[in-house]
Amino acid sequence: MRGQDEQQEGMFSYISTEKRVPKAHPLRRVRLMTDAALKGMSGKFEEMYSRIGRPSIAPEKLLRALLLQALYSVRSEGLLMEELDYNLLFRWFVGLNVDDEVWDATVFTKNRERLLEGNIADIFFEQVLAQAQAHGLLSDEHFTVDGTMIEAWANRRSFQEKKDPPARGSGSKGKKLLRDTHESKTDAEARLYKKSAAREARPSYLGHLVMENRNGLVMKSCVTLSGTREEREAALLMLTRMVREREAKRKAGEKLGQMTVGADTAYQEEKFIQALRKLQMVPHIAEYQENAQWPNWLTASEREDPGFAISQNKRKRIESLFGWIKCVAGMRKTKFRGRRRVGWMFTWAAAAANLIRLVKLIPAEA
Repeated sequence: MRGQDEQQEGMFSYISTEKRVPKAHPLRRVRLMTDAALKGMSGKFEEMYSRIGRPSIAPEKLLRALLLQALYSVRSEGLLMEELDYNLLFRWFVGLNVDDEVWDATVFTKNRERLLEGNIADIFFEQVLAQAQAHGLLSDEHFTVDGTMIEAWANRRSFQEKKDPPARGSGSKGKKLLRDTHESKTDAEARLYKKSAAREARPSYLGHLVMENRNGLVMKSCVTLSGTREEREAALLMLTRMVREREAKRKAGEKLGQMTVGADTAYQEEKFIQALRKLQMVPHIAEYQENAQWPNWLTASEREDPGFAISQNKRKRIESLFGWIKCVAGMRKTKFRGRRRVGWMFTWAAAAANLIRLVKLIPAEA
């Protein structure tokens, strides 16, 4: 018997959003890990908000919404609010009831500076890493470093000559470079840069990651201005922080092995490799071919180290992290201006990538 195409609107619903989300939905485990991380940040939230005045939107709900934006490739906060209005899965994840009114997209604009000042992305990132550490998923020995270009929210035609250029340039021997004489009127911190000679220079920043090799989790992240030396300098900065953290663990009585660092040929540079040795790290840096015009700086013992081939094989996994952050989380071309804001979102996307990875690594509870 054919059913009737009746479309009478129901007035009430007796099924909650909790019951509508399938028990096996992957977002359930992401929500559990997210709530655990946000619970550890409760004290920080208390410091950020005044004890008097009108209650604001809970920062936990704002952050869950930003996490959804990264996980589901929502390209703008206006679209995120539209999706949150009718998507019951999104409402459940954020913590809104079916009848709750969604916020205006400007809520994120008004709260962004507060989140930046509180280093919320960095704290959330560390809280997620702490959960991985609690399950024994973080390696203390073998790591990979790399960087990627993030297109800035600016156009090449927005670059104009500075009114007051510096007297001394930032190049070698005080030579003036393009970044010393010109800047973008859209994003003054963006620089024209290209990672290979075959591509055109674009306004951009550089995003950097340190990945542990065993499970492919992000250990450190940062964003710098674009430049030829910035990749190596950022890698050394992040690795130095990790060495300090390891030293604290060593003093606490933990037994730690030898650290190795894998990277591509962009890091095959004498000063960088010497700096790794000073940090007591074994460089597993990809080498140029024998007939190449650039020299290799590894010693025979470093080149013949049994773990060298393993590091070179594992380091390719960092490209999948960059691919997820840029394509899924929307960081291929940032919608924010200024290194500080771009860096906040890059770290937030790295934390989201770790959450997705942890869902696969941590066994589900029965």
